Amino acid sequence: MESTNNQAEKLTIIETTKVIDAKYSHLDGSTFVMLKMSNASFNDVDLTKLKIINANLSELEIEGAQLGGAYIHNIGMPPEGHPAYDPAAKQRPLHFEDCELSHSTINNCNLQGVAIADCNINGMTINGILIEDLLNGKI
Repeated sequence: MESTNNQAEKLTIIETTKVIDAKYSHLDGSTFVMLKMSNASFNDVDLTKLKIINANLSELEIEGAQLGGAYIHNIGMPPEGHPAYDPAAKQRPLHFEDCELSHSTINNCNLQGVAIADCNINGMTINGILIEDLLNGKI
C-alpha cells in the first residue's frame, strides 16, 4: 500500500507470512506483537525510544549503535512462575567489546565468572571501593 499524500496510513498484517522490504520509510509508532522476525536486519535506522519486551534476542548483534540513555533490565532466562521457565536452562554468556561504558551503572546483577580485560578502569568502583586501590594493595 502506498500513501501519496504524506499522511500516515495504517497497514494491519495478521496471521500471515510476509517478508517486508522497507526502505526510506517512516514507521514511527508501529507496534509488533507476537511475531517471528528471525534473521531480520536493521541498517542505518533511528530506533529512538524503541521498547523490546518479553523477546528472545539470542545471538543479537548490535554494532555501531549509540545507546546513550539506554535502560537494559530484567535480562536473562525466564524466572520461576513465567510460562517459559525451564529450571534446566542456562543463560549463554554475553560479550561486550570496544564499548564506551564510562559513567554507566550495573546494579543487582549476577557477575559470577565475569572477565574484564584490557579496559580503562580509572574511577571504577565496586560497592564504593575503587578497583585501582584494590589492585594496588591500598585496601
